[in-house]
Amino acid sequence: MNFKSILAALFVAPLTLNAAPKTEPVDYVNPYIGNISHMLVPTFPTIQLPNSLMRIYPTRSEYTRELLNGLPMIVTNHREHSAFCLSVTQGSTLQPIISTNWDQEKITPYDYRVQIKDNTIDVHLAVCHQSAIYELSFQDPSKPATILLYSERGFVKANQKAVSSSQRLSHNMNIYFSGEFDVQPEQTGILKDGSITKSQETEGRDICVAVRFPAGTKKVSFRYGISLISAEQALKNLTREQGSAFNMAKVVADGRKEWNETLNNIMVQGGTEDEKTVLYTSYYRTFERPVCLSEDGRYFSAFDGKVHEDNGKPFYTDDWIWDTYRAAHPLRALIQPEKQENIIESYLRMAEQMGTKWMPTFPEMTGDTRRMNSNHGVSMVADALYKGLKVDAKRAFEYCRKGIEEKTLAPWCGDSAGYIDNFYKENGYIPALREGEKETDPNVSDFEKRQPVAVTLGTSYDEWCLSRIAEFMGDKELQQKYLKLSYNYRNVWNPDTKFFHPKDKDGKFIENFDYRFSGGIGARDAYDENNGWTYRWDVQHNFADLVHLMGGREELVRNLDQTFAESMGRGKREFYIQLPDQTGNMGQFTMANEPSLHIPYIYNYAGAPWKTQKRVRQCLKTWFRNDLMGIPGDEDGGGLTSFVVFSSIGFYPVTPGFPVYNIGSPLFSDIKVNVGNGKFFHIIAQNCSDENKYIQSATLNGKELNRPWITHEDVKNGATLVLKMGSRPNKEWGAVVGNEPPSAQKL
Repeated sequence: MNFKSILAALFVAPLTLNAAPKTEPVDYVNPYIGNISHMLVPTFPTIQLPNSLMRIYPTRSEYTRELLNGLPMIVTNHREHSAFCLSVTQGSTLQPIISTNWDQEKITPYDYRVQIKDNTIDVHLAVCHQSAIYELSFQDPSKPATILLYSERGFVKANQKAVSSSQRLSHNMNIYFSGEFDVQPEQTGILKDGSITKSQETEGRDICVAVRFPAGTKKVSFRYGISLISAEQALKNLTREQGSAFNMAKVVADGRKEWNETLNNIMVQGGTEDEKTVLYTSYYRTFERPVCLSEDGRYFSAFDGKVHEDNGKPFYTDDWIWDTYRAAHPLRALIQPEKQENIIESYLRMAEQMGTKWMPTFPEMTGDTRRMNSNHGVSMVADALYKGLKVDAKRAFEYCRKGIEEKTLAPWCGDSAGYIDNFYKENGYIPALREGEKETDPNVSDFEKRQPVAVTLGTSYDEWCLSRIAEFMGDKELQQKYLKLSYNYRNVWNPDTKFFHPKDKDGKFIENFDYRFSGGIGARDAYDENNGWTYRWDVQHNFADLVHLMGGREELVRNLDQTFAESMGRGKREFYIQLPDQTGNMGQFTMANEPSLHIPYIYNYAGAPWKTQKRVRQCLKTWFRNDLMGIPGDEDGGGLTSFVVFSSIGFYPVTPGFPVYNIGSPLFSDIKVNVGNGKFFHIIAQNCSDENKYIQSATLNGKELNRPWITHEDVKNGATLVLKMGSRPNKEWGAVVGNEPPSAQKL
């Protein structure tokens, strides 16, 4: 072999190895995608079984951080809070949390490996649903090793190999762990002033137990259970899941098996290895939240501070529904309907436990934080009912109605209705403040503002969802009442500019208003996190009426095209200082924030499905990639990635509450979605490729399909959709008036 051949072999061999096809779905998951953020919060490489309480991230704020602040034990609130900390050292200096450099990290959805302390200690962690196991191996066993277990506020107890602890999470909620080591320590005690004392228990703030192992110890295993009920229940959870033995291999194998069974609900052929990696990683992200709190048929609820029987229906929380109602909940309703039923029932229990019977808006482990705006739990209910899920419609309707009408619509507030709510009920919109006008409603946050257009649009959609639930119950009077209210978005429509425009209390549009930059930080004086170009399209339930308001199909398509073409208007620095959530730009379209997710599909409602096909592929290819910056904005536990899952396999739920899906342009030539009862929804995209992204013709179960949407019933019955793909658009397919996806009826 000559020199050039040797060089070629050196460069090609690694590429060949990296390109080797994976064999199982979990092998395609890359938890590092998005671990470096474009602007705000990155993704974290989550180690967790699907929707489980035991959820773990490495203890660093972003991938590029040099140090780990100890080793993780459990995340208690998605991407925000963790409890407890495990540190390990072979040095003489002891402190509750020991920072360390890290290297050779490898993460799968079910286990975590890393080398710390300049590669002198090997760490291996694997998880069950409510327990975990660590293996700590020492490259130089001649030195004694100390393991420290820290609680920010609570108690710690130690007894030779056994350790238990609690940590306060809120005014009425604690979390507990109980664990054990497989090696007999030479010293166990409470850490105080850098020394291990003889005391075996303490309580208070910043407390820590230290467990020292003698020189010659090569490996120590530590396993522990987690509970929100008690330390005793934590031990029961550990024993129930892991038995009596320390068996890392079994925990790893069981976790891998469960993830494969879960991810295997979507099976694809064709496409590239990177596209499969993005798909399955996105699907894995949708299982980060909500988390199941049930422990042996009981659960602790921070919504009333009590332990409840779950009566065979597991209790879930930690769900930022402003983000997840759009696609994550519909994805679960399609593929895991029983779990979705239990999640909705959990919401109803939360409403009851709070005493107000207001549907939660941002339920977390510590209670409902009422973040963001609107009350989109009603969307989750309406969508489920019309897809055949078992939901207590009467109970859900009342709790959703009360949340919308009795709680204030002021963003980030959980108080009773006040001035802006009374104004909305009388006038059908949230009034905006004129420049210099002082806030008069104490419910309104100084930072979050009224968000008048966003709240008006969001509440219009919520009231349409109420009308859908009323229709399901057979109450025509309530159906008509809320259907009429669902048109309130018209009250902030500016027919001259064809944008939704903030309007003051006197019914006058705010003057000198720039749809790109007016509204302050995050445009919150008018919208929320996004500017007027995004909220121009925020009428999820009635695009037929939006076509009418804009002056017809051609005008809507022209304005939609302009959204993708309109310049940012300023340099990126100036733009993102004001609108840090609005990253992932294509003109004024943002791929990074949830209110934009449906926008590429709106062409289907105006006779231009081929443009939806073009835009969907453009969005997926540009912004979702197999790399550390492969997510364009905040990935709120399935908020963005559920869009990727649906869009990659060719269809999307534009309007939760209608049991239909818009057709886009699948990335894969053969897709099977397990819809239960032994049935699969099968999509065959003939000749599908990067170039062949346009639908030429379609059949559904062998019959010609000339509309850009399918029904949930089609999917659940196990239909076969065949799409013939080509490199140039067929502009006639799906374009006939009357074949557009359904919208709310016109008044």
